[in-house]
This record gives sequence, structure tokens and C-alpha cells, in this order.
Amino acid sequence: MRQYSPDLTPPWKKPKPVPQVPADPGLVVEEPSTGFCGAVIRCEAGTVTLEDRFGKHRVFPLEPSGFLLEGKVVTLVRPTGSPAASAVRPSRTASGSVAVPGARARVARAGRIYVEGRHDAELVEKVWGDDLRVEGVVVEYLEGINDLPAIVTEFAPGPDARLGILVDHLVPGTKEFRIARSVTSEHALVVGHPYIDVWEAVKPASLGIPGWPRIPHGQDWKTGVCRELGWPENTGAVWQAILARVRTYRDLEPELLGRVEELIDFVTAPTDT
Repeated sequence: MRQYSPDLTPPWKKPKPVPQVPADPGLVVEEPSTGFCGAVIRCEAGTVTLEDRFGKHRVFPLEPSGFLLEGKVVTLVRPTGSPAASAVRPSRTASGSVAVPGARARVARAGRIYVEGRHDAELVEKVWGDDLRVEGVVVEYLEGINDLPAIVTEFAPGPDARLGILVDHLVPGTKEFRIARSVTSEHALVVGHPYIDVWEAVKPASLGIPGWPRIPHGQDWKTGVCRELGWPENTGAVWQAILARVRTYRDLEPELLGRVEELIDFVTAPTDT
């Protein structure tokens, strides 16, 4: 006699099985109830420890259907093999955030980060490039901010297309400060560092110099720096030499680090529903 299953639920109405994924070190997942997103750094009996891009740790239980992987619900399970292998700390990007092995670049967001010039863009790419590709954030340079209000108006930032702007020499009383204050959109954020040029955001110790020289007002700052330090007055070539000495965030001043991280957070913040 033909045997029938006691479960008469039509196949198309049955819930799809949730895939099980080994909690290998470096795997980036999100815990949906808290919104915490991070890379696996340790998996022990019944728990998994995640580390976010700022180095913050959170421990979560290994519950069925407890995590999101690339937006899909998964169940994390302990990796097979050596116990020691599940406690290896993942490598880090140049910005100090947890590296995501094999991660594909996300489709670019509508939001953008604008920086003043080419050198700013190249420095941000070198240190934060891996992070920006994972987050889908594009960085563009403006060649100055004199027309910033009009540029922001043309961009038309909104909840799904936030705009972050990084400004050089953002000090009270300066032209840059006055221009930045004229941007009033709640979906645009203007931040800046105190340095005359982004060159100064590179720590002198990383370049083997005692400090950045003071250049009299009215002189071209980069040309004056090259003269004072005995460098060739080819600012393009000098910048490439400076950039080559920047390997990680440790080579940059905190006044720049904090502002770039702030912009990335602003542009990638989830949209309120």
C-alpha cells in the first residue's frame, strides 16, 4: 500500500529551510534584533563573538535563524576542525576595521562623500578604500568648495541619498568655515580638519621629518613646504612620495581619522522607516 506523509501542507506553503553557515573567523554577519554588524572573531560552545568596524565586541547565542548574512537569514554553527582555528583574530584593513575576506564590492549607494581635491581623494582611498567598497560608498573630489552650496543643491540630498563633505582648514573665522555653515540640509553633513592641506594630516614621524613647517600667509603652501624641507618643487611627485609612506590609519592624525569615519557612518546610516 502506498504510504502518505501525515503532513498535508502543500510544498509551496512549507517554510524554506534556513541554511547553516559555519561561523568561520572573518565572516561578517548582522544580529537583527540589535542591528549589530561585525566579523566573527571567536566561536565557542553556544556563543559567537562579533567585532564591528570600530573594534567593539558583542557576544551572541548561537540560536537557529539568529543572524543575517548578506541580508538573508542563516543559522550560525561552530566551524569544524581545530578549536584553535575558530579563535583566530581576523586581519584588518588599512583603516583598522575588520577585513572581510573575499567580500564583493557593494553596488554604489546614491549617497556620496565629497572631498576638496585629488590628494584628499587619493588618501581616503588608500586608507579607507576597502571599507568604502564593502559599504558601497563612492568618494568624489570637488577641486575646491567655493561653490559648495550650489553643489549641494544640485545633488539634492535626501534620506536615501545622504551627502558627506570633507573640508580642509575648517577653522572658525575662515572662508571655509563660513561656506560650510551655509549648508543647511539635514541630509548633508559638512565636517573638516584643521590643516591647511591634507598633506599636514600625515604624521611627520611617518615621513621622517621633525614637523610641518609654517609657511607665511600669501605663499603657496605646498611650494613653501617643499622649499623649507629641501624637497623638489614638483608638488605632484612629492605628494606621491608622501602617499607611499602612508600604510595604515596609524600614519594619519586623529583629527582626520575621526572626521572620515564620521562621514562614512553618516552616509551609510540606515534610513528611518
